[in-house]
Amino acid sequence: MAKRNKKDINSSLRQLDDKTHIFGAGDVANQSIVDALEVNFMPYAMSVIMSRAIPEIDGFKPSHRKILYMMYKMGLLTGARAKSAKIVGQVMQLNPHGDAAIYDTMVRLSKGYEALLHPYVDSKGNFGKAFSRDMMWAASRYTEAKLEKICTEFFVDIDKNTVDMVDNFDNTMKEPALLPVNFPSVLVNANTGIAAGMASSICSFNLEEVCKTTIELIRNPKHDVTETLLAPDFAGGGLLVYNRENMEEIYRTGRGGFKVRARYNFDKSNNCIEVTEIPPTTTCEAIIDRIIEKVKAGSIKEINDIRDETDLGGLKIAIDVKKGTDADKLMKKLYDSTPLQDTFSCNFNVLIKGNPRVLGVKELLGEWIEFRSDCVRRRTAFDLKRASDRLHLLRGLEKILLDIDKAIKIIRNTEEESEVVPNLMIGFKIDKIQAEYVAEIKLRHLNKEYIIKRLQDIDKLEEAIKDLNDILETPKRIKQIIILELKEVIKKYAKPRKTEIVYSTEIDETPVEEEIPDYPVHIFFTKDGYFKKITPLSLRMSGAQKLKDGDEISQTFETTNAKELLFFTNKCQVYKTNISAFEDSKASVLGDYIPAKLEMEDGELPVFMALTGDYSGYMIFFFENGKAAKIDMKAYQTVTKRKKLIKAYSDKSPLSAILQLTEDKELVVISSSGRHLLINTAVILPKTTKDTIGVGVLTLKKGHRLMTAREYREGEFTKPHRYKAKNLPAAGALLSSEDEEEQITF
Repeated sequence: MAKRNKKDINSSLRQLDDKTHIFGAGDVANQSIVDALEVNFMPYAMSVIMSRAIPEIDGFKPSHRKILYMMYKMGLLTGARAKSAKIVGQVMQLNPHGDAAIYDTMVRLSKGYEALLHPYVDSKGNFGKAFSRDMMWAASRYTEAKLEKICTEFFVDIDKNTVDMVDNFDNTMKEPALLPVNFPSVLVNANTGIAAGMASSICSFNLEEVCKTTIELIRNPKHDVTETLLAPDFAGGGLLVYNRENMEEIYRTGRGGFKVRARYNFDKSNNCIEVTEIPPTTTCEAIIDRIIEKVKAGSIKEINDIRDETDLGGLKIAIDVKKGTDADKLMKKLYDSTPLQDTFSCNFNVLIKGNPRVLGVKELLGEWIEFRSDCVRRRTAFDLKRASDRLHLLRGLEKILLDIDKAIKIIRNTEEESEVVPNLMIGFKIDKIQAEYVAEIKLRHLNKEYIIKRLQDIDKLEEAIKDLNDILETPKRIKQIIILELKEVIKKYAKPRKTEIVYSTEIDETPVEEEIPDYPVHIFFTKDGYFKKITPLSLRMSGAQKLKDGDEISQTFETTNAKELLFFTNKCQVYKTNISAFEDSKASVLGDYIPAKLEMEDGELPVFMALTGDYSGYMIFFFENGKAAKIDMKAYQTVTKRKKLIKAYSDKSPLSAILQLTEDKELVVISSSGRHLLINTAVILPKTTKDTIGVGVLTLKKGHRLMTAREYREGEFTKPHRYKAKNLPAAGALLSSEDEEEQITF
């Protein structure tokens, strides 16, 4: 084959590009951001809100509703279980999002997954567990499912025009816009979702409590829901820490949070804590991982081993503890620092008539009552029409009773079939619908006995029609029907609470202070960032301090093991730790390298170590521009025990010196020009803002800087007043000949 040169190839590519050119391709279009959001983003956002993530007043997202409805159409409400793969395939007629998404949704509705107080899917096979991250469900070809009995309450009236039926995605079949649920399922089972720009998180409540609360609200709209709806209830149980103010806020606004903690028991014979119920927001693997982290970090020392012993009997996390450990005290510490206690955040965001609204419990139940009232009204209207139509037919049959022979004669003497109905209409003065009904009666039924039995239904139908009309005209009767249905639901499906309520007033919320052994120590900090903690006995028996070449000890203290340390760095940050976090060392080792020990950033180095116990006193920072900042030590104290604080001091000018003061003292400030200024720190007002730029202390000539600052040594200057100034900032004074000699010999 002949070789083609580069020119021929480029020519061919240009020709191909000309043939395949799309009009406008590659052009840059100027479009307003407002127009882009309105045209491109808003339709997507509304689709996610309306069709995916936010539940509606019946308690279901569209994906849930499609699965349950298709299973109902497949006869899985009363029949045997079907393969999950078959169910998923059928649901794809309504939900074209793929088999994996459908099956995952169905799993979360199942009894086997254990996520719902009242599961909607009766499952057989491995459906995973809600409380486990690693226990995955089997593929759909291996599992089977049908609808749980409670789903009867969703479909009992669906064929009576109780809800609107809409086209599916390709207009090949109808599906319900909502399910005519006859109890407030929106509050009975937990439901969460994240849409575009909004989210929904509805906790589950006990079915009996929800139904009783709804009944009381129907009877008295001013009913206090906290009297009957005690608190949320979760399928996984646990202990709900009840705070009345928080719960009332959630019930009133639909927003807020409450704590749920794990349930445990202590086996004294084996020194083992057994956790059997956990919060709904976590998994047993997450809990175990967190506890292992705490043990490795040394913050929890009472645990020997931890195991996941979950089996067919249910969840169990076994924690082996050391002999003599106070299990309750240890669990209190674990509640504070691990997901064994977690917060469930509520956001009762529900689609109401197509609009997302965050509602409190009373408002939400009010909307459900209105929805259910409409369902009952539509069902009653459907039954009324059917009864009226039936009565109309029987009225025509009643006229036939007057002369059956005449009816037979009319039909027999009619030459054309199309004339039978008109002739009957004329002969008995009945309308076309009645005549059609009479004409369709079988020959064997044209006897008095059959007709009289049919006519006996007339009185019953008249009574029924009267009753149905009364229901439609009397809102009170509709409410009575809803109450009766709710009582029936309670009778059929009520279960005892799974989540126990414990009142926050009964719980000691005081954090467990870690017992730190306190004993005398000597601490050393070097210029290159190494730290040693040495006991007095070890120090007396040691030789010279081992240091890296060129390194030297910059700070040393005699203190105790329980004190705190603050390491200020060259990046204007401070790292906080305890002396107890370091192992006892010896003079013959280099010690701990602070940047590595405290996980500092790349290139970050400690420049000063501060020692404190109660955060009293001050830190004072001197900068090259001649300013000084005096910061109250309490500015570095934090309630949450954060290990790192940013903006520990100002970054507007390079740092010259750092000093820690327990009380005001006299300091010597020295400039690069050799001038000395003697000041008392009392003249510098303390600040609580850590990164304040400070106040001017030293007046500097161009090209010079504040070089350092240190404590004044008594007798250092022959005439101290020579170096003092009435007002700051001041230039200071050059050393006198006497003081120069003193500086050399000091």
